[in-house]
Formats: sequence, C-alpha cells, structure tokens
Amino acid sequence: MSRPFAVFDIDGTLIRWQLFHAIVHSLGKTGQLGAGDFEAINTARLAWKNRGTTEGFHAYEQELVNRFLAALPRVDPSVYDTACQAVFSEYKDQTFRYTRDLVRRLKGEGYLLFAISGSPQEVVSLLAQHHGFDDAIGCTFVRANGRFTGDGHTPIFDKKSALDTLVQKHSTTYEESYAVGDSTSDAPMLAAVTHPIAFCPDQQLYDTAQKHHWPTVVERKNVIYEITR
Repeated sequence: MSRPFAVFDIDGTLIRWQLFHAIVHSLGKTGQLGAGDFEAINTARLAWKNRGTTEGFHAYEQELVNRFLAALPRVDPSVYDTACQAVFSEYKDQTFRYTRDLVRRLKGEGYLLFAISGSPQEVVSLLAQHHGFDDAIGCTFVRANGRFTGDGHTPIFDKKSALDTLVQKHSTTYEESYAVGDSTSDAPMLAAVTHPIAFCPDQQLYDTAQKHHWPTVVERKNVIYEITR
C-alpha cells in the first residue's frame, strides 16, 4: 500500500520570503546583472511596498525575473552558487509556524513530503533536505562549459506537471493527499489533491479558494486565522 503525500510550495508558504528574489538581490549587489538592472528591480520593489496598485508585487516579480533571465548568460556560476548557499543559510529557519508544524505533523503520520517551487533547484534542494522532505523540484538553469547557456525553466512553471512527475516517481497516489500554496501558480496542484490549503494567498488564489470552498489560512505576526465564508 502506497504512502500518501503532501506537497508544499516554498516561497511565501514555508519560508517567509522569496528565495529566488533574495538570490537575484545578492547577484545585483555583486554586479552580476546588466547595467541598470539592480536599480530597476529595486524601483519596482519599492513601488510594490508603497502599495500603489494591487498588482505591485506581480509587476515587481516580473521585472526581477525578466532582467535576471536576460542577464543569466553573463552571471558567473560560482558567484551564483555562493549566493544560493548564502540565501539558504540565512532563510532556512525563517518559516511560518503553521506550515512548519504541518510539515512535521504529516511527516510524523507517515506522509511523503514533496516541495515544488519556482526558486532555483540549488536552494530548493537544500531547503527540502533541511526540513526533511522526500523530494523536491525547483527551476533549473542549464550550464555548459562553465557558463549558463540562458536555457532552462522560468521561475513560474507547470507545478501540476511537476507534481505528476513526483507522484509517478514515488509510486504514490492522489488519495488523501495534501497541497499547500500561496499564489495562483499553485492552484492547479491544489485542485488535484484531496486536501488543498490556500495559505496566505494572493488575490487570485484567494478568489479560487473561495469559489471551490478550499480551506484558507492566514498567518499574521503570531496569530493564525482560518477564513471561512
């Protein structure tokens, strides 16, 4: 009889910040991005923090992703790897209490634990191992001859397809499965499981969760709220 599984997003779901963003920020500070990229990313980030529009975070994220991908062939892989290690070391235990405790509870109940994230595989693998996950999938960037080729996944990819890969690899099923995510990119994998949880969701995921009556949980400071209609 196969073990049930639980799948978690990482950024903003288990970890309190965006690991990919932290890596790009580190690369920008060390001059690995193109001219003006770091400044443009910081301007977009400030616009989001000022809450001028409801789309501020997504605009900031898109600016960061586009400029990183354009600069990637110029990035020194050794500096990139150092940034990934440093971000892991800084953020590995900066977790939300709700999801941290859920990971521990489900692991104790014998669940397989999967992590699927838009952050780089290098840091996702470290986080997954640190928190006792059984397997993890993050975004990858192809290397050849000691350089990045510019090919590979973007930080937003088909998480349901990634989950199908893990389910098949570990010979498990969707019966009594859990999924926890915070953004609209997580919705397809939440829709596939028995127990979906929208955790600190963005507006689009919140609307989807309300439509389908998925449990919605928000953790703010030291208080955990469950939102019901």
